[in-house]
Amino acid sequence: MRTLSEVAGALELAGGDRAVLADLATAHVVASGHDLLSRREVPGLDLDAEATAAGIAARLTVRRAVRIANPVHVCFGVLEPAGVQRITLRVTLEEEASAAFLAHCFFPRAERVEHTMDATIEVAPGAEMRYCEGHYHGPHGGAVVRPKAVVRLGAGARYFSEFALTTGRVGRLAIDYRVAAAAEAVAELTARVFGHGTDEVLIREELVLAGRGARGLIKTRVALEGAASAEVVNVTEGGAEGARPRRAGAGGMPASRASFRTSARRIACAAGAAPARSSFPGATSAASSARTST
Repeated sequence: MRTLSEVAGALELAGGDRAVLADLATAHVVASGHDLLSRREVPGLDLDAEATAAGIAARLTVRRAVRIANPVHVCFGVLEPAGVQRITLRVTLEEEASAAFLAHCFFPRAERVEHTMDATIEVAPGAEMRYCEGHYHGPHGGAVVRPKAVVRLGAGARYFSEFALTTGRVGRLAIDYRVAAAAEAVAELTARVFGHGTDEVLIREELVLAGRGARGLIKTRVALEGAASAEVVNVTEGGAEGARPRRAGAGGMPASRASFRTSARRIACAAGAAPARSSFPGATSAASSARTST
């Protein structure tokens, strides 16, 4: 079994700060492979986690009207060159609650590593959740990573997520995120990935604006070099009566039900391109936004 100190060192490679694991005012859950190494609750947050032969199962609930001051750190990884990690994550924010989550996924020596995450997120009416997920897959391109999330937003809820993998190799990445927004809810999904060598990137994000006045934005930035490839599918759909889905920078498209889809197979950019702080020079990008109005 890996120690918490070893994981703390790897955490910094994924953009984290090892000091947060010792901070009594900051909640966290840490697992290496299928070993649960540490967890901490704070007032207003219920955290249940267990390790089984099938993987790690974690449930986090922010109680009604509670605002968690410090981001909750969710740290999952595999430190060995070969291994499997399966995560089942359930996150619930009750009505009028507010919390930010920082997820760190690290596979620094991956040669034959498989990581899957199946997340279900419920954001109740009037609640707000921010979720930032940083990845580091090491220099070898041996990670196969499949994060999947189903997110449901209640009336007036707000959800903002960001996925970033811009350092080291990607390996094979398959993102599948689906968000359903009720009346007056707001959702923003952002993904940034930089692929090298023979990396393969598949990003599928779907946003369903099911309620009146719901608003949403999907932003994807992918940069590639060498023989890396990518496919990006962004779908934004307005299903409420009087929906007016639109693309970023484009005019409205009156329809009772409509969607915008962008799909790119074998995207490529100029050799030697590198990610800048806010964009990838030479990268192919995809972005879509939509809103429904009464």
